[in-house]
Amino acid sequence: MPMKTHEQSHVRTDGQTPDRSDVEKREHDHTAGTGRDDAIAVTTDGLPGWLDPVVRAARTVEPRQLSRFLPPENGAGRQSAVLILFGEGERGPELLLMERSGSLRSHAGQPSFPGGALDPEDGDQATTGPLRAALREAEEETGLDPRGVQLFGVLPRLYIPVSSFVVTPVLGWWRAPSPVGVVDPAETARVFTVPVADLTDPANRVTTVHPSGHLGPAFLVESALVWGFTAGVIDRILHFAGWERPWDRSRQVPLDWRA
Repeated sequence: MPMKTHEQSHVRTDGQTPDRSDVEKREHDHTAGTGRDDAIAVTTDGLPGWLDPVVRAARTVEPRQLSRFLPPENGAGRQSAVLILFGEGERGPELLLMERSGSLRSHAGQPSFPGGALDPEDGDQATTGPLRAALREAEEETGLDPRGVQLFGVLPRLYIPVSSFVVTPVLGWWRAPSPVGVVDPAETARVFTVPVADLTDPANRVTTVHPSGHLGPAFLVESALVWGFTAGVIDRILHFAGWERPWDRSRQVPLDWRA
């Protein structure tokens, strides 16, 4: 399956992908008060109609309906956030994903949502901290301009046992798309979009088998195997939004022991 990086949909006028200088300039603008607003908002105003099922699901879904791995009751775990960014591409609705660098300590080489741990400057982890962290990390990892992203919902916090991350999934609409690409190869191997139609296509759906015996939903899309936390969240969004199509869960793909 041919790879389609996001530069094919949103290219720079000079033909180059975003680099660190683009991000650093915007970070300077943010500090000067011309970029990210302190009063960060979550709103559903002006969203395209096809996102209505996702909005409804975000308002009603319970944590246990998303994952069996929930944050420890004792408050342990590292607070983090991911940006689940929906856009409108050449083939209709799509999601922005990235492939993590193979040299990272956690989840190396895995396709994932943009995101990462909360920093002190992100603010209160119980209120707007995850929102700022999701946008900041997405900008650092993919070069996107956060000013073009409309946040419209937040899913319940989930837990990744292998890395002890407590993750807040933040839903976004790419209202004003900007060029994206690899900013720092030490963090990101590639940035790409996946049409929702490909994610719902039964031919692209498989069940991964971890060496531990754990089974999980996965997607074979854009020359990548999307599995683990990211695939689990996508699977649940498709299900509760009513977009899921019947697929063969017995079609299995074994994971490497290092996964």
